[in-house]
Amino acid sequence: MATDTQNPVPTAGTSVPGDLGRNLGMALRGYQGRFEAAVDGMPAGIRGYQVLSTVVHRDPANQQALGAHLAIDRTVLTYLLDTLVDAGVVQRIPDPADRRARKIIATESGVKTLAAFEERVAAAEADLLSGFSAIEAQTLGSLISQLAASVHQAQPGTNPCDAMDNVP
Repeated sequence: MATDTQNPVPTAGTSVPGDLGRNLGMALRGYQGRFEAAVDGMPAGIRGYQVLSTVVHRDPANQQALGAHLAIDRTVLTYLLDTLVDAGVVQRIPDPADRRARKIIATESGVKTLAAFEERVAAAEADLLSGFSAIEAQTLGSLISQLAASVHQAQPGTNPCDAMDNVP
């Protein structure tokens, strides 16, 4: 590691143990502020966006699978879904495979709402990554996705919202 003997700060491009955590935290903080602004006005905010996005793009089998995918406690999910149902963006229907369970589906209004907020979120993400070329941004996204999948596989119950809520 190259350092100046008068100023023991690592030079650009070098890192020391612990820098990864600091850098991830700084990136997450930058993302969180932009994401919160982008979903301002979304029923139930960030979590409402995540639920609606998961319902539309992942089509979880039922309410329990939705909660497991997002690592949201079932009691919290119930209140969250109540808010989204009251806003008219999702509805609960009997699960065709198990009539005792409920499947969550997006309403037509919910699909339109999500599309509008996805544009805002995409713009916020583009702003965060504006210092990267398109290839660098795509590579970063791919690498972070791989890292997230690895962490999720090792710790399947980990709640990503806890990380965002506790960024120093």
